[in-house]
Amino acid sequence: MGVSASPPGTSVDLRFLRDDGHLSTAMGRIVAGGLPPLPPTLAGALVAGVLMATGLNHLAGITLFAPVAALLLSGVASGHPHDGRFDRLVPPLLRATEYLYLLALGYGSGVGGPLVFVLLAAVALHHADAVHRTRTGLRPPAWVMRAMLGWDGRMLVLAAGGALGWLPFAYGVLTGYLAVLLVWEATTSWLAAPIAEAEAPRNESGGVDASTT
Repeated sequence: MGVSASPPGTSVDLRFLRDDGHLSTAMGRIVAGGLPPLPPTLAGALVAGVLMATGLNHLAGITLFAPVAALLLSGVASGHPHDGRFDRLVPPLLRATEYLYLLALGYGSGVGGPLVFVLLAAVALHHADAVHRTRTGLRPPAWVMRAMLGWDGRMLVLAAGGALGWLPFAYGVLTGYLAVLLVWEATTSWLAAPIAEAEAPRNESGGVDASTT
């Protein structure tokens, strides 16, 4: 159990930092990277933002999927290399919209504040971990990224829970699942990491410094 390595200092693949789930990734295969990612992501984030500004507490049933469907516009461009000048804005836009959705849906529907906070914290830790590892030339295992469901998968799970009238239950299950996965993967990664033995400092003649023994 480990992480995928890439040479430190190489450019970061923004497609990895998008944290797309299965649905968004599948949509990206439709146009095979032929659509620039920023316009559909910006459009989807704006529409989702307007829907959330009107109050998710006024949405019910299948209409809870509307913000998710709007943001899924960005999935069509998920296969693009993201090498444009402003394409680095795409991951933050996706992150901000997901966070706002989790927050607005939870508070607007009466889910307990602590539960909403813990779920947001788990998702934010997942994103921070992916960014940190990528900057150091490493990546979390591919199976972990898939298991985290992606931004689209997490939003769809909560929308489905709300449509069925099980929103607090959906928040609780998703929070517990993500927290256990994060802790388990972090623990196994640390245990699998090689530990370098500290070498005793040596003096000018090449021998071990007696003051350190």
